[in-house]
Amino acid sequence: MSAFRNPKREGPSGPLSGIKVLDLSAYIAGPYGCTLLADQGADVIKVEPPSGDNLRLYPSTLNGENRAFLGVNRSKKGVVLDLKATDDRQILLGLVEEADVLVHNFRPGVPGRLGIDYASLAELNPRLIYCAVTGYGEDGPLAGRAGYDQVLQAMTGMCVLQGRSDGPPELTYGSPVDYYAASLVAAGVASALYERERSNRGQYVGVSLLRSALAMQSARMVKGPGERHDISRDMRSGGITGLHPTADGWLYLSANTPHFWSALCERTDLPELADDPSYDSVKKRAERAEELVARLRAKLLLRSAEEWETLLADAVPCSVVRRVEDMFNHPQVVAEGLMAEISHPILGSYKGVAHPIKYSRTPGPLPFAAPLLDEDRSEIKGRDMSN
Repeated sequence: MSAFRNPKREGPSGPLSGIKVLDLSAYIAGPYGCTLLADQGADVIKVEPPSGDNLRLYPSTLNGENRAFLGVNRSKKGVVLDLKATDDRQILLGLVEEADVLVHNFRPGVPGRLGIDYASLAELNPRLIYCAVTGYGEDGPLAGRAGYDQVLQAMTGMCVLQGRSDGPPELTYGSPVDYYAASLVAAGVASALYERERSNRGQYVGVSLLRSALAMQSARMVKGPGERHDISRDMRSGGITGLHPTADGWLYLSANTPHFWSALCERTDLPELADDPSYDSVKKRAERAEELVARLRAKLLLRSAEEWETLLADAVPCSVVRRVEDMFNHPQVVAEGLMAEISHPILGSYKGVAHPIKYSRTPGPLPFAAPLLDEDRSEIKGRDMSN
């Protein structure tokens, strides 16, 4: 029986059902990229070293498990393999012969020392899609360095632009570079699988945190001929668009188009602002932000954020500033079926994300829990092995 055959997969097939994925990666970018493939029906085996994915050891307030590991690694089988040990490496090579995709985030040079570089595995399985997630790419002076989300935020200008112009640089928490890289992993692998249908050949797919950090700033990463080095690339419209205090809670408003600006003025009882040519463009409103924001906030302080959201939402893009905990039972999240109740051997069950992509004909199977360390050992390594 194939180690990839997964009795935990319940529900309809997905566009990647039948695709077999080996996930040798750790932390977020590679693992969540593989989870996105699993969401689409792929059978994924997570291969961990004896010490486990280091994300398991990160701080967590979830009793008995790690919240981040569960969220990033849903719908995978799990096995421990020591790739420095000959027997375990042979088990991996056996899995590679069956696999369609392998994903890892070793630094360049490490796969070669372990005998699992692309050239070696392509000889074993010429149809293999081999995806390497690196910090800085395959070439150049930084290629051998370890890369992490916040290191790349600092390197690529994100921290400077996140901070205020008159304040220190600031990090964006929530690992945006990692999650964008994960999306590139899933997209790159899916495209390579599509191309394989025509060529019958696998290929190397490279994703780096550096590429991800720059790609997600494509609107900033444009430099005209002769342009000064220190020219502003801040994309924020400023002024009205942003966070505002109310009588109870905070409200985010976006009123950049003429239609939304006019509706905001009308519904906040400031109709004279809509007709004033001094404020008839985003640029003009940003230049006069100090006077405009003071008048708007005086009105917003008359109601709560919830009341303003009800009053404005159909006419002006806005939202109450909520905690992430509020999203588990938010009516829109429930209506979209974005949360699933997932069984777990330690927790009993937990709520987690399900089906971030919607397909009309192949919606994909139901999610299941991230694996305990070495949970599927006997099934993957062989049922006759000693415990």
